Amino acid sequence: MMAEQSYTGKTIVVTGGGSGIGKETCLQMAKLGGKLIIMDVDEASAAAVQQQIIEQGGQAQSIIVDISNTQAVKDALQPILAQTSIDVLVNNAGIAHIGNIENTAEEDLDRIYQVNVKGVYNMLAAIIPAMKEQKSGVILNLASIASSVGISDRFAYSMSKGAVLTMTYSVARDYIDYGIRCNCISPGRVHTPFVDNFLAKNYPDKQAEMFEKLSKSQPIGRMAEVAEIAALICYLCSEQAAFITGSNFPIDGGFVTLNN
Repeated sequence: MMAEQSYTGKTIVVTGGGSGIGKETCLQMAKLGGKLIIMDVDEASAAAVQQQIIEQGGQAQSIIVDISNTQAVKDALQPILAQTSIDVLVNNAGIAHIGNIENTAEEDLDRIYQVNVKGVYNMLAAIIPAMKEQKSGVILNLASIASSVGISDRFAYSMSKGAVLTMTYSVARDYIDYGIRCNCISPGRVHTPFVDNFLAKNYPDKQAEMFEKLSKSQPIGRMAEVAEIAALICYLCSEQAAFITGSNFPIDGGFVTLNN
């Protein structure tokens, strides 16, 4: 029989853990016994998630850090690594951009790269040596359907998520002999606060109409809920998925395979 999913005794770092998919991942992993380290640039959001976990009987601490800043990431993680092993890293933090090559300014490209690519690099570079030394660890990266198929007006974002996908493959290959597993997931549209804020800003008079349109762009007829994405993350980072590494898991309501 397969063992029950449990994170008891595990220390888990989640970037972008203050909201959306990251928040729900923290909450679910905490309920499964994990000790959560919530990394975010938003102090209030990270603190709120920490407090929620503690009130529910879990363990958590929050760290405010800009993951695009290499030295800041090192400084934030050094005291943690000095005290405990990091068993799981979830590279969830990321930002979006809408535009094709003609309306993607150099500043836009650099901003997306700094967070979505360099941010993931910084976290991997800071944590993998410790995982290598302990000969164990699990890494889960957030890629996107934009890693694998063409999405209109997502030039910079697709570039960044394609990099996340291939970084996943490289890390899985390079560190398999050290007991480190590395996978990624590729969500389609997910109903997060980002979606609601985007619609409120860009379609203030047509929010319900545009939400319905975006929902129906998924073959399954709706957006994903954050709980569904977090559940897949929890599985892939658990011992139940011990035989899985170097894989990309679409979770997209059929978008990649059924939209052709």
